Amino acid sequence: MIKEVSLYHQMNGGIHMNQLVTGKFIALKRKQKNLTQEQLAEKLGVSNKTISKWETGKCMPDYSIIKSLCEELEVTVAELMDGEMSEEKSVRTYDDEQILDLLRRTQGLEKQKNLLYGIILIVMGIAVQALSYAFGGSNFKDFISGLLLGLSIAEMLVGVYVVGKSLTGR
Repeated sequence: MIKEVSLYHQMNGGIHMNQLVTGKFIALKRKQKNLTQEQLAEKLGVSNKTISKWETGKCMPDYSIIKSLCEELEVTVAELMDGEMSEEKSVRTYDDEQILDLLRRTQGLEKQKNLLYGIILIVMGIAVQALSYAFGGSNFKDFISGLLLGLSIAEMLVGVYVVGKSLTGR
């Protein structure tokens, strides 16, 4: 029986992994090995909250830790991403290294996207701040000017936060 890799599926024109299925699989394999989240976390050098996030489908393991996770759970990368054990005679379209490379590149693009969002917020904040200086002269116009100034500061602060978070990798 030939089985195509099912870890990716088309959704809204993009490629997405089913985090929930993968998370449930991680939990199942961890429990089969009689490990607590804390024990698995200690073996991988992450927090037990990180394991919980994986198992609930809130996020995926970082590509840099997937190999270690697979070794601890005694599964292949493809099985981890599929969220199920492969059948004995199944044929994989991708090998583990290709999947890891794809995950690395995908996570890198996510970081770049978040960095770009932060920069856009900062630039928009500067533009709104410049616009706020165009108003003034009456009480209502001063109010609008102050409102725009406050909005611009808030946008820039959120932008700086997003850029900082993106650069630190959190």
